[in-house]
Amino acid sequence: MKIQEAEARSLMAALLSGELPDSEGRFGPFGGRFAPETLMPALFRLERQARQFFADEDACRALDEERREWVGRPTPLTRARGLERAWGAQVWIKREDLAHTGAHKINNALGQAHLARRLGAAQVVAETGAGQHGVAAAAACARVGLPCAVYMGALDMERQAPNVQRMRQLGAEVVAVDKGDRTLRAATDEAFRAWVADPHGVYYLLGSAVGPHPYPWLVRELQKIIGEEARQQFAQSAGGLPDAVFACVGGGSNAIGLFHAFLGDESARIFGIEAGGKGPGAGQNAASLCAGKPGVLHGSYSMLLYDDDGQVLETSSISAGLDYPGVGPEHALLQAVGRAAYLAASDEQALEALAECCRLEGILPALEPAHALFAARAWARENPGKRILIGLSGRGDKDMPTLTQTLS
Repeated sequence: MKIQEAEARSLMAALLSGELPDSEGRFGPFGGRFAPETLMPALFRLERQARQFFADEDACRALDEERREWVGRPTPLTRARGLERAWGAQVWIKREDLAHTGAHKINNALGQAHLARRLGAAQVVAETGAGQHGVAAAAACARVGLPCAVYMGALDMERQAPNVQRMRQLGAEVVAVDKGDRTLRAATDEAFRAWVADPHGVYYLLGSAVGPHPYPWLVRELQKIIGEEARQQFAQSAGGLPDAVFACVGGGSNAIGLFHAFLGDESARIFGIEAGGKGPGAGQNAASLCAGKPGVLHGSYSMLLYDDDGQVLETSSISAGLDYPGVGPEHALLQAVGRAAYLAASDEQALEALAECCRLEGILPALEPAHALFAARAWARENPGKRILIGLSGRGDKDMPTLTQTLS
């Protein structure tokens, strides 16, 4: 979907001023609340409590303290000199892989766990694909003293076995989902069903910037610390701003967290990289923005992958965390107004970039940000000498079963 230039400027001004999402949860044409009537009171209550939480100085101070002492923020910004020599550009990596539990997911999980406790929830449910959100939710719920059940597709449980064990060790119940495509979409379906069954006693700790309002806004607000830190760190290290910012995009939480602080900087180009999977054909990838159409999935109107009969397509990606047929509505808006460009990297390209990062930087990235590394390299070689910032959303320990099987 393309938006005319005048309207695009107006929408960007509203986004930068904080007027979006609007009172209906809309980011321009995208977003909204497409949810059962039984969930509407819970969604309204969550928005009220979240706004009160962010306005409460004591609550925010306590969360900031937890971020420092328990999560390990701020995470470092690393100058990637090995990649610089290979790419012919200046490269910095924002190290969310060094946050507690090994990915950016903990920023959102900790904030929502505090909200669940404020709301008086008796049980927390969550969905997970690569397992990083599940681990983060399990850890955060243990921290605040709430029981947690994590829904995970049976296929993802096989390829992300280390994270399944970590969740259980942290006290969470891991519920195997053997329906549908047995990946993140199916896990999200089941988590929603558990929430619908008891919207007052159950809190749904949604892991990405998707779903009905207020979740896309709430997750963005909890993840934007990534970009705020990175912008300040980059200015101190490089004496200015990056020429280009790259992050991988599945549902889009790590990317919107990094991008948000740079949206008003016209000199900084923004690139989101989706999972190109095995190819451009239907069912071969998870590139909702590159290959999708507008539609409703899991409570939000955004870009998604579906066929001519309206049936949501199964997706394919070597990275479980990107294996989702939709994307957050704020990303759909950024694409429609032309503020961010969205590209796809294939499974093979992600594996190539992962190996290069290991060899040249001594860093094992997760398969998800490896997609961003590949696209950043391609852009660097076309734009020599430029300054590049890459969001490294998580570490690759969780991917060892996949890497062992794929590369053996």
